[in-house]
Amino acid sequence: MTVIGTGYLGITHAACMAKLGYEVLGLDIDEEKIQQLNNGHLPIYEAGLEEILRDGLAAGNLRFTTSFQEAAEFGDVHFLCLGTPQVKDGWAADTSQLDAAVEALAPHIDRDCLVVGKSTVPVGTAERLAAKLADLAPRETTVDLAWNPEFLREGFAVEDTLAPDRIVIGVRTASAERTLRELYAPLGEVPLVVTDFATAELVKVAANAFLATKISYINAMAEVCEAASADVTALARALSYDDRIGRRFLSPGIGFGGGCLPKDIRAFMARADELGAGGALAFLREVDAINQRRRTRAVDLARELVGGSLKNRTVAVLGAAFKPESDDIRDSPALAVAHAIHQEGGLASVYDPAALDNARKAYPELDYASSALEAARGAHVALLLTEWTAFTELDPEELGSVMATRNIVDGRNVLDPAAWQAAAWNYRAPGRP
Repeated sequence: MTVIGTGYLGITHAACMAKLGYEVLGLDIDEEKIQQLNNGHLPIYEAGLEEILRDGLAAGNLRFTTSFQEAAEFGDVHFLCLGTPQVKDGWAADTSQLDAAVEALAPHIDRDCLVVGKSTVPVGTAERLAAKLADLAPRETTVDLAWNPEFLREGFAVEDTLAPDRIVIGVRTASAERTLRELYAPLGEVPLVVTDFATAELVKVAANAFLATKISYINAMAEVCEAASADVTALARALSYDDRIGRRFLSPGIGFGGGCLPKDIRAFMARADELGAGGALAFLREVDAINQRRRTRAVDLARELVGGSLKNRTVAVLGAAFKPESDDIRDSPALAVAHAIHQEGGLASVYDPAALDNARKAYPELDYASSALEAARGAHVALLLTEWTAFTELDPEELGSVMATRNIVDGRNVLDPAAWQAAAWNYRAPGRP
């Protein structure tokens, strides 16, 4: 098989399929990245993935190329793992990488094969790409298409690939279904949902919209709790005992970010508008707005703690990645807060265990530290914005010893307020009195 696109999804899928024993050829147009991968080095941070990558390379059943002709000649199954970012001038998803890949691959196809989309796309994309494949592939070949959305969590991508909670395949032919059933058979007894293209495309965006809504719901409750002098963490805990609600994704804080949830809910709304069903997803506009407001609230709390103005104040920002166990800074709430502090004249000193290189490239105007203690040295307020274990286990006395003043904003509600207050810290957190 081939895996076209070597981002978080593509690298993980290629390496894990090789681990299952398949012959895998990964493809990307970035020559530097391909060389790096062939040398056994990850261009991303993902727990456990580099070892699997190197095992596949050493076994000889995994390698990477920049040649679409080589990929077409190699593969019986071609997985499309391209990014679909938000367009620059609107909310819709940009599917140009998928189109370019199909246009580059199809003319070189020399035998019957199956192309499998894994990217998150607007509903209707699969039908359009199927028509493009039929138009561009040589007439003597039969090129089938299937849609097999991914459900990977960054930081747990290997686990989610090798032990998924479900597999969804959108197919039009029995042969495509048979091929994918056989391909995923080594994963064991995994619930498999077989459906049409449109439903398969909708599953991923519908799931992300639900998760985003749940996160923004508890953050909306945090806004009410602040107004009513209530405790949103106790509220969330009480709600979680209801089996209909559950505990997961009910963590109040500064909201969600990353390369999926924010852009996916916006693209979902944009596509619904195109289909004449925009009213059905109108609630997602408020979900997005609540999420953005939580970033502003973190800045407000920091400003309040330092006396009403961040100008010329040093602020320790603990976190740059949008979530722990990742170096992904796409739409990172932590960096959005740090940038806002910088714009108000504050000096934001940022530390993250994995994402500093990416942060420096995207936000060169910020200052960066080599440790949490260095970031906090001389700071007037500390903000915990990404819930890395290294931050949740910080010693309040040790951190306080290097601070100018012991002020902290627990942006993820993961610290023990009593322990920090006992160490003479002024403690604030979203949704707490």
